[in-house]
Amino acid sequence: MRVLDVGDAAVLAEFEDLDTVLAHFRALDDGRPPGVVELVPAARTILVRFDRAAASRDRVVRWLRTTEPRPDAPEDTSEHVRITVRYDGPDLEEVAELTGLGVAGVIEAHTGTSWTVAFSGFAPGFGYLAGGVPELHVPRRSTPRTSVPAGAVGLAGEFTGIYPRSSPGGWQLIGSTDEQIWDARRTPPALLRPGVIVRFESE
Repeated sequence: MRVLDVGDAAVLAEFEDLDTVLAHFRALDDGRPPGVVELVPAARTILVRFDRAAASRDRVVRWLRTTEPRPDAPEDTSEHVRITVRYDGPDLEEVAELTGLGVAGVIEAHTGTSWTVAFSGFAPGFGYLAGGVPELHVPRRSTPRTSVPAGAVGLAGEFTGIYPRSSPGGWQLIGSTDEQIWDARRTPPALLRPGVIVRFESE
């Protein structure tokens, strides 16, 4: 772990890979000391924001370095979300060819395992979901779309995700859902937050 200063009220912990990030995030999120106000996981880092009046930088760094990572999240204590998907995406046939699974195989692989929201980014409510089978790892599109509709379900690299609103995007689109992924009137507004376990179901 490498720890870098981010201003005077945050530090950035760098890790070697996503699995290590998730293992540390689970443990850190379960045992936040007074003064730690936010943990923001990403693909290789965790940003830790703290209140300088309640916690010193040295205390926060010591907590980061001494907290033992938790490799596996117990499913019975995690929040679970089920999302119904219409597997009608414009890139489904291409993904079927890229993976060699065929259309039915892509759908079976996408619905046949639990996914975990590893981190959020790109747009409010956009969760990067990890944990799918390696066969579903596909590259982003060579030419991004200028507009992807809200509710589009895509694949990119090791992740799957759902576009919370219409926006440009380069993920391979395999389906769509009517689930409200981001709602500013809801508490919390994001349905897919780090640590949430997701199962997809075919409509």
